[in-house]
Amino acid sequence: MTSNGRIVVAIPCYNEQATISKVVSDFKRELPQAEIVVLDNRSTDRSSELARKAGAKVLYVSRQGKGAVARYIFREIDADIYVMVDGDDTYPAEFVHELIKPVKDGIADMVVGDRLSGGGYSNENKRRFHSFGNALVSFLVNHCFNSNINDIMTGYRAFSNRFSKVVPILSDGFEVETEITIRCLDRKLSIVELPVEYRDRPEGSVSKLRTFYDGFKVLKMIFIILKDYRPMLFFGSLSLATLVAGLICGIPVITEFFEKRYITHVPLAILATGLVLVSASFFSCAFILDTMISHENQRNEENIVRIRKTGD
Repeated sequence: MTSNGRIVVAIPCYNEQATISKVVSDFKRELPQAEIVVLDNRSTDRSSELARKAGAKVLYVSRQGKGAVARYIFREIDADIYVMVDGDDTYPAEFVHELIKPVKDGIADMVVGDRLSGGGYSNENKRRFHSFGNALVSFLVNHCFNSNINDIMTGYRAFSNRFSKVVPILSDGFEVETEITIRCLDRKLSIVELPVEYRDRPEGSVSKLRTFYDGFKVLKMIFIILKDYRPMLFFGSLSLATLVAGLICGIPVITEFFEKRYITHVPLAILATGLVLVSASFFSCAFILDTMISHENQRNEENIVRIRKTGD
């Protein structure tokens, strides 16, 4: 990556008229060489008008949701470095230089703006359940993918061009940040995490995040990705759980048989046998799918190597 690579600052926007002008102006000041693009996601206020007046290029994304906007960014916009930041003025633009440097130097495919390390998020954020949700998601992802990322759900990131070519985005909503992180980890792309300041939304700006609904969607997305990308862990855990349940149900039956040489707990014996058979089926699924995922990972790595060599 050279210093004159094309930089695009992409700003997802849905009804952010209270803040969008300042966000665009701040990033134009910090990165005058970059193209500032506001992705209007069916806003019903003056967000697009104000963004255009502030000097941004405005594109319209008809499919609702932040994930749909992120997918549009990497499908339709070509850049050497992407910066994605929320349009609510919660992330200071002056940190963008630190975020893009690892990408520009070829060190990282994704740089994560960590709101949590400095304590700013816990001090500024007024939605306390969000902090709990962040901690829970971070624990689950780091535990399942053997990683150590502090802020999984931050909305301030920088990406390489290679990221846009090898990481698919399937989700439509606010779970997209978690999906992006998980897919980067699965494809073994290089991730750098840097602390950034965070400030809560200014007066007049309203969060679009629905705490419980969107939190459920994040957990559902983790569940689905674990099933698809960590089948040994997912189905192996189910296999172990059903095996333990089968053994617990089977102990009285086995004990009775050895003591009396016959069985009176026939329903319990059938249940125990069924649970053990289900456990064996789960383990077979885990083994087969894990083998398939290993081959898929090999193809992904070959694709990444090809992109590194050819740039295509």
